[in-house]
Amino acid sequence: MKILVPFKSVPDPYAGAGAAAKSVINPFDEIAIEEALRIRERGEATEIVGVTIGAPAVDEQIRSALAMGVDRAIRIDDSRALDPYAISRILRTLVEREAPQVVLMGKQAVDDDSNQVGQMLAGLLGWPQATFVSKIEFLDNKTRAQCSRETDGGIEVIAISLPAIITTDLRLNEPRYVSLPGLMKARKKPIEVINCEQLGVNVHPLTTTLSVASPPRRTAGTRLESVEELVTRLKQEAKVL
Repeated sequence: MKILVPFKSVPDPYAGAGAAAKSVINPFDEIAIEEALRIRERGEATEIVGVTIGAPAVDEQIRSALAMGVDRAIRIDDSRALDPYAISRILRTLVEREAPQVVLMGKQAVDDDSNQVGQMLAGLLGWPQATFVSKIEFLDNKTRAQCSRETDGGIEVIAISLPAIITTDLRLNEPRYVSLPGLMKARKKPIEVINCEQLGVNVHPLTTTLSVASPPRRTAGTRLESVEELVTRLKQEAKVL
């Protein structure tokens, strides 16, 4: 069984304020990579292919994925700010070329929080999907997958036929530590670089970010002496009563 793991390079969400800019593998995608590795370690997968879209700068994150244990890596050379639909169309062509049994990916990216690519990709391929998954089991000689989904109402268990799209939630696993020797070995591994033209797909973003701004700073709070004073302030100053 081949598993394709799309992943995204994002700004480090754990970097402190004022820290130097650093990119990492999107945390939910890192969980997907870890789960693919565990599936292979159980003898249920034969190859794990990692793929990302971006400029040469994302090769650092590709090396991290290879150091974790990904067998083969592909970079779609495109430095544009692509929206989820454009990304889904690019991934569809790659999935059709690679023919994996499972596409395993994070449920969302922590930079834009769109939570759309997995669902759009499933729609474009006409494949079953299981989203927000916290447990995966393969059934019937790996022709189906039983997935536990995190929902607002609790854990929902569903079974889907393969090939399928599965998106990972936070509680699926804890990604392994990438060692320095592993990173050094990963630097010697090849990265296949292709572009949209070679894939035969022509995409243009349908959405454009016009601006990004921080919310206004909140004013300091005030300590009040009584409930009566609070009610008076709410009526006369805040005008909410």
